[in-house]
This record gives sequence, structure tokens and C-alpha cells, in this order.
Amino acid sequence: MHAALPQGEQEAGSIDTSASPPRDLRRIDIHPDHWYPLAWSREVKRGHAHAVRFAGDPIVLVRTESGKVFALEDRCAHRQVPLSAGVVDGESIRCCYHGWTYDCTGRCTDIPYLGRERLPNGVRAYPCREEAGLVFVFTGDPQLADTARFPSLSSAADKAYKTRRFGQEVNCHYTFMHENLMDMNHQFLHRRQMGSMRARSVGRRRGEDWIEVDYTFAREAGKQPIGEALVFGQKRGEKADPAQKDVMTIRTEYPYQTLKIRTKDETMVMDLWIAYVPLDAKQRTNRTFGLLSIRRPKIPVLLDAAWPLLVWFTERIFKEDRWIVEREQEAHDRQGADHNHEVFPVINELRALLMDHGVPHRAAGVHEVDGRRVHRIVPVEELPAS
Repeated sequence: MHAALPQGEQEAGSIDTSASPPRDLRRIDIHPDHWYPLAWSREVKRGHAHAVRFAGDPIVLVRTESGKVFALEDRCAHRQVPLSAGVVDGESIRCCYHGWTYDCTGRCTDIPYLGRERLPNGVRAYPCREEAGLVFVFTGDPQLADTARFPSLSSAADKAYKTRRFGQEVNCHYTFMHENLMDMNHQFLHRRQMGSMRARSVGRRRGEDWIEVDYTFAREAGKQPIGEALVFGQKRGEKADPAQKDVMTIRTEYPYQTLKIRTKDETMVMDLWIAYVPLDAKQRTNRTFGLLSIRRPKIPVLLDAAWPLLVWFTERIFKEDRWIVEREQEAHDRQGADHNHEVFPVINELRALLMDHGVPHRAAGVHEVDGRRVHRIVPVEELPAS
């Protein structure tokens, strides 16, 4: 037995929970120092500007006459009106109000009624690149962009796979999305679409900025839907061979998430890459960007013919997931805190990873560099009292 401690003292290594309430994961902002998809390439048309948001910050994506895409903060340095309402002029964009012109670096290059002699400072430019039909923007410190890890999207460019690009806005904190996909114990939610399925966690691993878990599945009731058969490569209604179980590996490699299904011979039959991009300053709404790649069968036309069924199936699954995470967000907002009683070790480890690599809410600050607004991470002790 431990001896009683004097009042006001505590055992070494213990935490005084009365003075240090547990941190709320839903008040942890996503870290800006990463490459985030902010639009589909098809949304940013040649010779046009396209308005997007990242965590409350307005950003304009501009596709020039040559087809290049660049990103600027969506404001004119003159009267602060949105540049996204402007006109693309060659390789630059002109503000719709007075015609102030900005190049891809955010530098103001022309004021029609003043000429080029007394040009003011411009606006912030964001590092920008296109990959796999997505426009990525580095939203944090631009000096880190060149060394920051860019996500691997190889399956989307591999002709051995057919890729579906999907996504929509979801009214919840981005961390709910990570938890929903990582926790395959929620298959009961999809019983109407998939029948009765039981997931079994068969292993998990963790690194400095990632965590992954392996699952196998057993059907307990109901026939396999066609959409599911397209993914797993098993005929509808065929009795599964327990020795031929496919393994699903779900990985959060901050800030992205992947889901890969491999057969016993290590053939990857499905590869999902997905990102959840906060739109508002409170990060209570996110836009998902997903690339779902399915390996083509020996007769590729069969997958093409069945593709509409796969789209229909995955849309119904995503609709149910969207509905449930929005209910989780509503519960959090109604209760004013995170009261989840989580018992699955994988999800508790995932929460710790998201907490460690995120930023405490309101810790994203803004300062000026050469007259341009640049975001930085403000130490918590510097934040004003709420």
C-alpha cells in the first residue's frame, strides 16, 4: 500500500487532473505545414480563378493562359476585395475593382493609373502543384514546402488500376473522419448495404507520424453485394474460403489516410488515398478528397461495365459514414466537450497521434514578411486568454 501524501502533494509522475483538464481532440487544429488538396484540377479552368478555403483562410487558385496553376491569398492589397472575382490576364490576375495586377509570386506588377514606378507590396503566394487530378497547396511556412513529404499517389497514375475521384463537404471535425475509417468495428452501421460482417483486428504498428492496423473480415449473414465483390474480387454469393482471406490495411500517415486491400499473394486489389481539409476557422467542416483505385481484372472491360454499380455502392457507404460522423459532431457541440468512452486501443493510439501532430486551436498566427501576411505557429503560452 502507498503511504498517504500530505494534502496538496501528489505522487511523482502523477497528473493533477483537477488543475490540468484533459485536452479535447476536437479543439486541435490540423497542422498547416503540409501539402493539402484544395481543389480538383477540373475545377480550375484555364484563364479563370477559383476560390477555395483552408481553415478559414480564403485562397484563390489561378490557371493562367499557359495552363499553369498558382495560389495566392484571396484579397487585393488595395481594398481587400477578393481576387477570385478578378480577371486572368495571360500569366497574371487583375483585381476586378481597379485592375491591380499580381503575378504568380503575389507581387503587384501593375497599377493602371500609377504605372510601375511606385508599386506597393503584394499579397501572400502559396507553393502550389498538381498531381493525379488534384491541386495541392502548401498552407504553412513556404520555406518548408520543398522538404515536406508529398503524398504518394502512384496507383491513380497506374494503368493497371481504374480510379474514381470523389469527395464532398462533411460537417464535422476532421479527426472524426480519421477515426471512422480507421475503426472497422463499425460495420454494423452498413448492415443494410453489406449484410452482417465481422471485422477482426490482426495487427497494428506505429511510427513517429503514422499508425496502421490490419483487418480481416468474416461474413456472418447476407450475400456479398456486387459492389463489394468488385473490390474483393469474389463472386456474389460464393462461399468464402477462410484460408483465402484478404487483408485490409488502414493507415493514417499524418495528415493523410490510406486503405489498401491485398490478397494472400500480396496483390493490391484496392488502394484508397484520402485527405480531409478543414474549411472554416473552427474546423467544424471539412472537404474530403479521395482517390479510389481498383485493380483491373484480366478482362478490363468487365470493371468498366460494372463501374456504375461500384460508384453507387461506395456512395451509399460514404453517405452512411457522413451521417454518423455529423451526429458525433452534434453530440460534441451539444455537450461542450469530448465525452467519448473509447475502448479500442487502435483508436486511442490514433487520437494520441492526431493530438501530437496537430496545433492547439487558435495557435495559427499571422505576421508580415515584406508586406505579405504569412502564417506561423504561435506557442500556446503566447496566446491571449480566451
